[in-house]
Amino acid sequence: CLEPLRQRLRSGRGLLRRSGSDYLAYALLDTVIDGFFPVLEHFGERLDELELRTLSNEPTSSREIFEIKRELLTLRRAIWLQREMIAALRSDSSPHISDETRVYLRDTYDHAVQLIDMVETFREIASSLMDLLMTGASNRLNEVMKVLTIVSTIFLPMTFIAGLYGMNFHTERSPLNMPELDWYWGYPFSIALMVVSDGSLLLYYRYKGW
Repeated sequence: CLEPLRQRLRSGRGLLRRSGSDYLAYALLDTVIDGFFPVLEHFGERLDELELRTLSNEPTSSREIFEIKRELLTLRRAIWLQREMIAALRSDSSPHISDETRVYLRDTYDHAVQLIDMVETFREIASSLMDLLMTGASNRLNEVMKVLTIVSTIFLPMTFIAGLYGMNFHTERSPLNMPELDWYWGYPFSIALMVVSDGSLLLYYRYKGW
């Protein structure tokens, strides 16, 4: 990021050659601070891509979001220290910093504050993406559980009827012991009972919008 500053020194353009060491220090700080903007632009593009993938239900790893949050935290620490240093140079009455250079340092300080705000914004976006990812996973899990619950409840009456008529109570022992086992239409009756119970459940689910 310092190459443009080297080019300015070599060409002799601007105030670098004609000013003192305080202006050179300002130029170095300003160049380093401005070098963070392309880095943050890259983070913004990565977050936009992750957001599109998350909203379109494409596979998105939570590890990617955590890595971005960790890198943003490291970036914030670096910018924070530089902002504090620039603030000290801008406010202190140091004999090494002229009043003219302090005017330029105010602009560099504003850029550092802007960078901090951008980092905080991106961290909030990353946190929102993580929440969105977790919400999507929870919704998909709820849909799966919903389908499994409906399937289970559909087969529940059939299982009950099959278990009921699978009991081995002999009818010759008592006329109350499952007389349906001796019916001529006993088997079709049990099948029809299963179909009616499941059909009633399906109609009820459709009526409820489930």
